[in-house]
Amino acid sequence: MKNNILRLGCLLFGLFLVLTVYLAYLQVWKGPALAANSYNRRFQEQEARIRRGTIYDIKGAVLARTEFSDGKGRRIYPEGTRTAHIVGYVSERYGRSGLESFCDPYLLGMEGPDRVRNRINNLLGREQAGGDVVLTIDSDLQGMAVELLGGRRGAAVLLDPRTGAVRAIVSSPGFNPNYLEETWPRLVNDESAPLMNRAAQGAYPPGSTFKIVTAAGALAGNPGVADMTFDCAGYIVADGYKLDDVAAHGKVDLRKALAVSCNSAFAQLGLNLGAEGFYRAVKAFGIREPADLGIPVRAGTLAPPGEMTQSELASSAIGQGQILVSPLQMALVAGAIANKGKIMKPYLVESVRDSCGGTIHKAASHVWLDAAAPDIAEIIKEGMVDAVRSGTAGAASVAGVQIAGKTGSAQNPQGMAHAWFIGFAPADSPRLAAAVILENAGSGGAVAAPVAGRLLAYAVSRGY
Repeated sequence: MKNNILRLGCLLFGLFLVLTVYLAYLQVWKGPALAANSYNRRFQEQEARIRRGTIYDIKGAVLARTEFSDGKGRRIYPEGTRTAHIVGYVSERYGRSGLESFCDPYLLGMEGPDRVRNRINNLLGREQAGGDVVLTIDSDLQGMAVELLGGRRGAAVLLDPRTGAVRAIVSSPGFNPNYLEETWPRLVNDESAPLMNRAAQGAYPPGSTFKIVTAAGALAGNPGVADMTFDCAGYIVADGYKLDDVAAHGKVDLRKALAVSCNSAFAQLGLNLGAEGFYRAVKAFGIREPADLGIPVRAGTLAPPGEMTQSELASSAIGQGQILVSPLQMALVAGAIANKGKIMKPYLVESVRDSCGGTIHKAASHVWLDAAAPDIAEIIKEGMVDAVRSGTAGAASVAGVQIAGKTGSAQNPQGMAHAWFIGFAPADSPRLAAAVILENAGSGGAVAAPVAGRLLAYAVSRGY
């Protein structure tokens, strides 16, 4: 009998121990993720009791507010499609997304002084209120980017390379969060994927825009590359694989190779770097790290060094092969060159105020990555200036603003090449960096460059 009781006691104790460990796992390890989940009923219960805060752009334009009718609140998005992928939505049926989800604790008064204030107001039967969030984006720049994309599939990103503040981040096609309930079935079945934020979550081969990363890696490994001359015959053979060029460029140095986008030169630089050296260059630019913006961001991918054949390495060096990146990542690449090799931590939330107007969060700029030395960034910048002045990116040129840029026409299995442009302005004292992609649109120089040029010029004209 004693043995049976002992065995039963051990079994119960073991079950209790398993339950304790599991609860600890949920509370400590999974707790933050579960608390932040967009389908967490805790937030919906708070929504019914608290006046949700307002989201503003950097100039004070309202991006999201709550309107009440018959005692029930409804979220309104004045900018509609323009800011949908960033601001997101709040829906009883479909959860919440974007910064509406990320900023829930502030908007529902669950952080800072509002946390205590709302508990007191609840006990006294008074209205409870959340705080307001101010973003770094400018809704006018968002609107211009949407207009320039013209409904075509693609994306545009505009940021300040000196601080990391994102001024515009647009994905096309989009959706209108004001009519989410009515249009959801159509949106989720739409082949053009309007709910996906192509700017931050898109996975595209970068094409020739990636030659900037290859150039930086080659210069870091061998500063003498800046004075090397490459003899471009119109193709290069790597491990039996023939990689064609757009033309036989003849003898070119690094700056000229950037300006005319010489595949042969950069394939050779990639081969000289080797798989490990090339991988280090990619990591230096943060391609493998998703930036924490408060919205879902995809990390870049490429073949690991141990699996990178010579042909794969040559292809990757010119932005083909297995490399996939987002427009946000390529805007940060452009920003690194604009900011003397340093990538600032990108951010979307400028400040947060509590319900009484007190500031409880203020963004602070800081260096995220040292992608390249200043002298390396300067050499690449010169090539990018030449690309707009007399090379493949000439269509990005606009009167009154000197733009530095790099085009790309990325081959892909889904039809025509993706058209790319990345760059910055003003070239002599950069305040803006941009990336534009138009899916299956053909030549980056002909299609993406003019879009980016006009967007950069418009932003400069508005004082950025």
